[in-house]
Amino acid sequence: MKVKRIVANVETKDMTKARYFYGDVLGLDPLMNLDFIATYGSHEKMNTQINFLSEGGSGTPVPDLSIEVDDLDHALDRIKKAGIPIEYGPANEPWSVRRFFVRDPFGKLINILIHL
Repeated sequence: MKVKRIVANVETKDMTKARYFYGDVLGLDPLMNLDFIATYGSHEKMNTQINFLSEGGSGTPVPDLSIEVDDLDHALDRIKKAGIPIEYGPANEPWSVRRFFVRDPFGKLINILIHL
């Protein structure tokens, strides 16, 4: 058996919040929209990964999701323009990433990062 994909599932009664944060602010594409599920993603080829953490690094809490972007400054600008508070960073970490943390509309801690 080979694992082909890992998908994060976030419970919500308000799909418009998902569309705003993940679609409008972060720029993910709507991939599926049914009565009970909305899927946002990218057509980029991605590796299948799952992290297990005892802490978030640099003394931070463990984030619920990590989202790697190609332009962290642009992502940070979009987050700020949306009025979403930054909970950590931006910071250059000793393991060669630059990142910041925000909360999505569902209270999930999101680690937005770029590899240096």
